[in-house]
Amino acid sequence: MKESDITGIVEYWLKADKSFLLGMGVDLAKVPSKTEWENIIKQQFVLPTPVKEVYFVIWLLNNIPVGHSNINKIVFGEDASMHLHLWNSGVRHHGMGLTFVRLSLPYFFNNFYLKKIYCEPYALNPAPNRLLAKTGFTFIKKYTTIPGWLNFEQEVNRWEMSMA
Repeated sequence: MKESDITGIVEYWLKADKSFLLGMGVDLAKVPSKTEWENIIKQQFVLPTPVKEVYFVIWLLNNIPVGHSNINKIVFGEDASMHLHLWNSGVRHHGMGLTFVRLSLPYFFNNFYLKKIYCEPYALNPAPNRLLAKTGFTFIKKYTTIPGWLNFEQEVNRWEMSMA
């Protein structure tokens, strides 16, 4: 991620269709303002890798940013929670997410010396659940939780991948 990519991430969250966000399990009342988003991401961008709380990888198609993956809940040398977002609906459902996730995983594992990455998508959101299975993640369990600071309480599927 470059500093100039912050705008794309912020715009994705602020311009996304409300029903799309709800389908991901987002509590609309928790979505930060533009300034709050920018400050959150900029604070993490300048930190050294071992102390980052969030780390982004930008996905490019024909050298144009079309999405991102990020990890948070990072325990350096142990594990982290992964998130995946295609910004443009025209890029979704064409198999690009699978390629992007496969390319992102080495960055997460190697830069944070992770042993395990987990992902907990909304159980009612089929696309990321299918993608994680195809990527080689192992389904662990389905349970009810508030999976992140932007979410409402929901049933999630916990998927995990360990460093081979």
